[in-house]
Amino acid sequence: MYLKKIKIKNFRNIEKIELDLNKNINVFIGNNAQGKTSILESIYVLALTKSMRTNDYVDLIKKNQDFSLVKGEVKLEHCTKKMEILLQKDKRNLKLDDNIINKFASYIAIMKVIIFSPDDLDIVKKSPVDRRNMLNIELCQLFPNYVKVLNEYNKILKIRNEYIRNNYQNINVDYFDILTDKLIDRALVIMEYREKFLLAINLNLENIYFKIMKENGLRVVYEKSINMKDKSQIKMFFKDNFYQEISKKMTLFGPHRDDFTFYLNDFDVKSYGSQGQQRCSILAFKLAEINLFKESCGSYPIVLLDDIFSELDIEKRNRLLKFIKSNIQFIITTTDIKNISPKILDKAFIFKIKDGNIIS
Repeated sequence: MYLKKIKIKNFRNIEKIELDLNKNINVFIGNNAQGKTSILESIYVLALTKSMRTNDYVDLIKKNQDFSLVKGEVKLEHCTKKMEILLQKDKRNLKLDDNIINKFASYIAIMKVIIFSPDDLDIVKKSPVDRRNMLNIELCQLFPNYVKVLNEYNKILKIRNEYIRNNYQNINVDYFDILTDKLIDRALVIMEYREKFLLAINLNLENIYFKIMKENGLRVVYEKSINMKDKSQIKMFFKDNFYQEISKKMTLFGPHRDDFTFYLNDFDVKSYGSQGQQRCSILAFKLAEINLFKESCGSYPIVLLDDIFSELDIEKRNRLLKFIKSNIQFIITTTDIKNISPKILDKAFIFKIKDGNIIS
């Protein structure tokens, strides 16, 4: 899988860019605030319909414009797909092969992307919400059913929370039990997907981390707020905590409260690891995902590297570059071409960007 062509219009500080891309390595060079990250962000939005930097579509539309448009041609194993996302202030429109698409899951099943950014490198020490969001994004790309179940779970969770807040003094237990039962059904599916995903990550995580850091012992642990798999046990757990939830006026347990933790030889990396260990833990995690995408989807994802070379010392940078393979499309941004090996640059399409434009 690779992105053959990209057309960007009115996106951030980009007025209009059209590019043919190399199926292996593409490097965008420019100073800060010139549009490098915006190009990667537009590709991410084209694939996933959302930004990795903001939740508001308005932020993505160029100032004084009414819309933002991103189009791409994606080469799959047996065909080429045309993808399009049109963003306006209050809506988004999706197209596949010029046909309007209403189902989010069928759209994001086409182009798989994994992004490495400076913000991601700090995710180990961020909040559980950030780690859950990252986990959900990857699982939504891998498994269309996960999108469906997660959406259902979130809708039921919203209804349940609103019911608690509005009726905490007079709960209809029968109705409340129905909501809880539906919530548990979806929670069990979500937790199973997450558990299997993280187990698969662990198969390669320690080895990849060792190649970058020359340290053994990294693993990731799924921290569930409900550590049970039997539905009847979970129902009893909710009944036992009924008054606690009513007093807090919210649902206190379930996948929306889960987390995952990195351990290095049984020490919590968030609490006891150095900044380098924290950053390389998530770097190893994402590198482990690349092969997992290949195993699950039959092709490698497109890998976006957003100026992370400046965040790593030269030894870790050189070790990371060894993971760049000829059968994976890499789209890389950097402020300094010296950060990238000449061997890699020899194979790459190189684009210079200034003030939102590609320059010769």
